[in-house]
Amino acid sequence: MKLGILFTVGLILGLPGFALPARIVNAKQETRSAANGLERVLQGIVTTQTEPAWVGYAVPAVAGRSLSCCSDRGGSRRDCSSCRLEEKQREVRSAMEPPKSVKLEAPAEIVVLYRIEQKQLEKTRVFSADCELDFGGLPLIWLNEVKPAESLRWLASTATDAAADNREGRWRADGAVMAVAHHAGAEADRALESLAAASRPLELRKQAAFWFGNVRGRTGYEALRRLLREDTNEKFREHAIFALTLSPEPDAIPTLIQTAREDASTRVRGQALFWLANKAGRRAAEAIAAAVDQDPETQVKKKAVFALHQLPMDEGIPLLIQVARNSKNPVVRKEAMFWLGQSNDSRALAFFEEVLSK
Repeated sequence: MKLGILFTVGLILGLPGFALPARIVNAKQETRSAANGLERVLQGIVTTQTEPAWVGYAVPAVAGRSLSCCSDRGGSRRDCSSCRLEEKQREVRSAMEPPKSVKLEAPAEIVVLYRIEQKQLEKTRVFSADCELDFGGLPLIWLNEVKPAESLRWLASTATDAAADNREGRWRADGAVMAVAHHAGAEADRALESLAAASRPLELRKQAAFWFGNVRGRTGYEALRRLLREDTNEKFREHAIFALTLSPEPDAIPTLIQTAREDASTRVRGQALFWLANKAGRRAAEAIAAAVDQDPETQVKKKAVFALHQLPMDEGIPLLIQVARNSKNPVVRKEAMFWLGQSNDSRALAFFEEVLSK
């Protein structure tokens, strides 16, 4: 029996000596210690590895946020417990696989993986510790005794180094930022804050903002609120509005409303109105209608009218009719009439009949 098969079977059976939380198939696995420094070990692997390989380790996961195994492009959409890490690989699997089970709670750890090829770090991936990971027959160097703080420093450095103005660089950076966001603890929040700083490239900042809203709970919400209030980059604030809509915090809606009323940028106010209609429904209607009446910019008024169209029909249609009937701005009235015409609602038809009969 070949050494690689022995390692694979050993992992599946859970033999002693393998501190590996994930389920592994098709991997030639070896273990090393990172007790003397993660960066030192990873740099050594990157500079000496002569064939494509994966390097991985586990760290505590942010509470309450489970990663979907289906994020892997090669994995089955019908079976979200399995991920193929190699896009072009043969279907070679062990017959001794454990039964799949449904987890009611998110695992306490994440698995961080790096693909190494041609003595370069090619990509960073992060998975829930209960995912089945298929390495397509490549080596897997598993690191024990990894300190989370060292993992965060390495990932943040990887993200900033990779954030070049091209698709490949951004893709590498995105994977590293995602991994940072799923680490447990306040150090991960501080690392994301650093990646979102004004001195960073815009695309890197946008990724950090996205994960603030999507994963980091109350701390992420507070960071986004501060960035919306203080950041001077209009394009970044537009994206921060979207990131805020991903936050489960109840205070996110009042902050969206405040931004729609007070932001200095026409574009940002318009974005806030758009996302309010999609996020808040009834709670947003009053703020959107107020923008139609009170915002000094016609472009914002038009976006507010469109936002009314995005509301549930029982809320949006009466408000659109009110704007079309009463607005003193002819551009706004025309915009309301247009979206009423797109609605195919009987109330809109009755309004048009009323107007045409006069």
